[in-house]
Amino acid sequence: MKIYHKFLLYQNKLLKPYVRILLGLVEALTYLASLLLIVGVVYEHGFPLSIDEVANLQTLYKTVWIIFLIDVTLHISLEYRNTKKQYRRLAWILSGLLYFTLVPVIFHRPEEEGAILHIWEFLHGKFYHLLLLLVLSFLNLSNGLVRLLGRRTNPSLILAVSFMAIILIGAGLLMLPRCTVNGITWVDSLFTATSAVCVTGLVPVDVSTTFTTSGLVVIILLIQIGGLGVMTLTSFFAMFFMGNTSIYNQLVVRDMVSSNSLGSLLSTLLYILGFTLVIEGIGMVSIWFSIHGTLGMTLEGELGFAAFHSISAFCNAGFSTLSGNLGNPMVMTNHNWLFITVSLLIIFGGIGFPILVNFKDIVLYHLRRFWKLIRTRKLDRHKMQHLYNLNTKIVLIMTFLLLLIGTLAIAAFEWNGSFAGMPVADKWTQAFFNATCPRTAGFSSVDLASLSVQTLLVYLFLMWVGGGSQSTAGGVKVNAFAVVVLNLVAVLRGTERVEVFGRELSYDSIRRSNATVVMSLGVLFIFIFTLSILEPGVSIMALTFECVSALSTVGSSLNLTPHLCDASKLLVSLLMFIGRVGLITLMLGIVKQKKNTKYRYPSDNIIIN
Repeated sequence: MKIYHKFLLYQNKLLKPYVRILLGLVEALTYLASLLLIVGVVYEHGFPLSIDEVANLQTLYKTVWIIFLIDVTLHISLEYRNTKKQYRRLAWILSGLLYFTLVPVIFHRPEEEGAILHIWEFLHGKFYHLLLLLVLSFLNLSNGLVRLLGRRTNPSLILAVSFMAIILIGAGLLMLPRCTVNGITWVDSLFTATSAVCVTGLVPVDVSTTFTTSGLVVIILLIQIGGLGVMTLTSFFAMFFMGNTSIYNQLVVRDMVSSNSLGSLLSTLLYILGFTLVIEGIGMVSIWFSIHGTLGMTLEGELGFAAFHSISAFCNAGFSTLSGNLGNPMVMTNHNWLFITVSLLIIFGGIGFPILVNFKDIVLYHLRRFWKLIRTRKLDRHKMQHLYNLNTKIVLIMTFLLLLIGTLAIAAFEWNGSFAGMPVADKWTQAFFNATCPRTAGFSSVDLASLSVQTLLVYLFLMWVGGGSQSTAGGVKVNAFAVVVLNLVAVLRGTERVEVFGRELSYDSIRRSNATVVMSLGVLFIFIFTLSILEPGVSIMALTFECVSALSTVGSSLNLTPHLCDASKLLVSLLMFIGRVGLITLMLGIVKQKKNTKYRYPSDNIIIN
């Protein structure tokens, strides 16, 4: 018996390397099949097809189906223990649903009418096959992307490449004949896709007249993916469906989504998705009530309008299906609630997911105290201190101050200017709306070219600062701006430490904030200088406004975007990409990191004053 066990052990060691090679080849083939399936589905729904093309696509779908079956079967039969550890319950369910597709292959079509016939036809139908294969394809690609992190690949580089891949896919989708009315150039398509994924809002074409319903669906999907973040979505799919990932993977993803611990990582991802869907759903209902029966649309059209603008507002994208954006005459009068709802969605999207999670913790804490009071009829006198963490306090205070100062300044400068002739309520609503949009939404209700120079300068400042970290907004972020200001105050007061709300700011936070501000100003100078050469007839104010708007992923423009040459559009697209991925993140992915050394040089002082 011992000899038999030794033989099995030897055989296992002998075959294991070959098994791993085989499974690795099958996994690579599965990734390729996943990509081909998505390309095939896009091609089928984007182009008018001939009979031969339909037949070729069916062959492709069947081939992908066979590859998926082989992949799942080999993993279960050859590496059952590892597969059992890696797969979550949902992954097993999806694998079972994949095996159900063999039922119509093994059993003939039932001759008698009834439930069995309906089940057979459903399992044999194209909808079931294609939907299941698409879900498995997305899960495979998400799992593969997250597994790249386990190879010690630079996370910043993976994030940048992921955004670039989604942009290129989006640009290809927008060029499909069914997505546009009369076609679109590749430069405009790339520009629009970049603007959507980077949740900016700058567009070189009129969205309402250029894109069909299919094109608008593509744009809003790109906005949602860009708003949530590619790694947030892929990490969620990989961890929720596929199961265990390496500790290194989880550490990297934890830093990306600002989770407190590895144990709460999946719950943090769930909260991010949950907050997004709930807030966008409430915003959709509110927008629908504000426009119901006033725009001459059908119920389906109103719901589509409400959903599009709710997602666009929460993701701080600034895209609109109306000609002239929200400055369209149909919504400029008697629609104050629409502008207020959009403003609130922009604010919620711009304060950041960590603050929303902190709000959730605070609400749950008070609910527990209230429930305990009802249950025991005794007031719990041990109140928890520091309910609002330091990041939440700074972001909320800075957001409030910027909105207040922006609203008052814009109202003062435009009261008898762009807002002339409006009722008082409309003027204050428009002032609040136009102070909110630079944070970095990009919706417009008035022609920005008609604003006074003072208002444009206020716009530039608000755009440059932007919203909160780990949010859908851009800019240098209110967190970094607040740290720089606090550091300046500490220098002026002659104190060595930067302190606020009974906390001392870390040296790393101060370094990163200063680096972000300096890099932002440096990148803006380079791009403004380059565009001034490419666009010699454009005023420096318009170019500066365009560049700040692009880098801060705002989307506001002085009507310059459609008139840019192709080279300038590509540069502005690059600027939007840099702004969305993040200056520090992008540089970390490009610049080779220096290892920390254990020695230190003697310190010395540089003459500053």
